[in-house]
Amino acid sequence: MQTIIDTLDNLSEWLGITIAWLTLAMALVTCCIVVARYALNLGSIAMQESVLYMHGIVFMLGIAYTLKHRAHVRVDIVYQRLSVRTQSMIDIFGTLIFLLPVSVFLFFGSLDYVAFSWSVQETSAMPGGLPGVYLVKTLIPIMAALLFFQGIAELLRNLSVLLDKKVESST
Repeated sequence: MQTIIDTLDNLSEWLGITIAWLTLAMALVTCCIVVARYALNLGSIAMQESVLYMHGIVFMLGIAYTLKHRAHVRVDIVYQRLSVRTQSMIDIFGTLIFLLPVSVFLFFGSLDYVAFSWSVQETSAMPGGLPGVYLVKTLIPIMAALLFFQGIAELLRNLSVLLDKKVESST
């Protein structure tokens, strides 16, 4: 069980660290857009859209990493005061009732949407915008799959806590 947890955790970790560099690129491109706009009186729809593309990539591919590090939104006024076993039971319930079904729904619900985008080779609606909108939309089912797999790792980790097996922390 630990091997499965480690494999799924390592995938999320590697992907999260790798795409985190896009946040630096987003900041640099945003600075270039601002300088070009206000200092040189130049504008570029493609550069503006590139920031949106990068933001989408960071969000979609970073969601599993965020879950792995427990950095997602959580109301833990009561949760933090509970025992580790009780927290694990709550996390198992949340994973089985909410996380995994939503991931499956997003995955299958997005397939037709993405397939249509690919079939028309969807591009930006803006003149001078970037092509490849269909590539960005492809991130929707990929995000759902990554979230599902990290959810499985969290589920196994919490089951191990309940079964009193030693499992390394995810952070």
